Amino acid sequence: MLPSVATSHSLVRSALRRPLTLRPEELDLGARGFRLADPAVRPVLDSVVAAFATGYNGMLSRDPADLGVDRLGARVRGFAYEGAAMSAVILDLVTMSGGRRIRELDRVTGGRYVHLLLVGAGWAYARLRLRPWRGVRFGPPVLRWLAWDGWGFHQAFFHPAAVFGNGWIEARVPADCRAIRDQGAGRALWFYAGAEPARIAEVIDGLPGHRRADLWAGIGLAAAYTGAQSPEALHRLVAAGEDHAAELAQGAAFAAKAHLLSGVVTDETVAAVKILTGVDAPAAAQWTDDALAALTGRPDTPETYEAWRAGVRDAWSSTLGEVTR
Repeated sequence: MLPSVATSHSLVRSALRRPLTLRPEELDLGARGFRLADPAVRPVLDSVVAAFATGYNGMLSRDPADLGVDRLGARVRGFAYEGAAMSAVILDLVTMSGGRRIRELDRVTGGRYVHLLLVGAGWAYARLRLRPWRGVRFGPPVLRWLAWDGWGFHQAFFHPAAVFGNGWIEARVPADCRAIRDQGAGRALWFYAGAEPARIAEVIDGLPGHRRADLWAGIGLAAAYTGAQSPEALHRLVAAGEDHAAELAQGAAFAAKAHLLSGVVTDETVAAVKILTGVDAPAAAQWTDDALAALTGRPDTPETYEAWRAGVRDAWSSTLGEVTR
């Protein structure tokens, strides 16, 4: 008698679980050479990494509906789904399932974490040394380019000396996706630098000028989504990135949209978005919606994704002008 489909899926998971499991030491920030953060920030960074691992390893052995991520703290829930998306896509790719698991994860979460799932998909492609390109088959088409953001985060997280010390950027990243990749690397830099504004600026200033804006966009996204820094530290971050204030605001607006869509907006993120954008979280999120709506009918290309980001920056500039007049 042939095994049932459910039994086959269980056997595949059992066979792949051990070689694919992320061990704690692989994600330990200190062991990876990341700067030790301020004592008030470090527990948050560690909880983010732990939540990512919980989601990732959980998805290796359980169905999306049984992950139990909703039992985690509101601040880190999105990171757990990001991790779950990574392992879901890895399993989908190695079993050639056509994206069954990641689409089910998106369905179970009601599309509320689509940004995090797409970023997690990018981690999976990077882990398997593949390019995301058009293999991501869920979520709104323009948002699918976020997989390159996740790809960039993975590379910077696991190879920080090469990415931040040597300015390495992978040859297999297409030219029109490098800005998206660098936004992801910027998010990783926020962790690598222990969320310390002076260190963040020091690393970015050591990289080529044409890449700095995208890295600062990633910094804004990480700072606002995580909400780990004090208001004083966030003001220092704004000062450190003053030449790229529009990019910081764009990243923070993306974070605001992701949080509002999930239905979980922490007080810390509310405060961070206000400091980085000058407006409240719903207003910043609306910038992303309006900029995306303005691109209706445009082709599904990295250029359209970049036009979306530019639209958010333009909205920030217009709002800033209204405030300062």
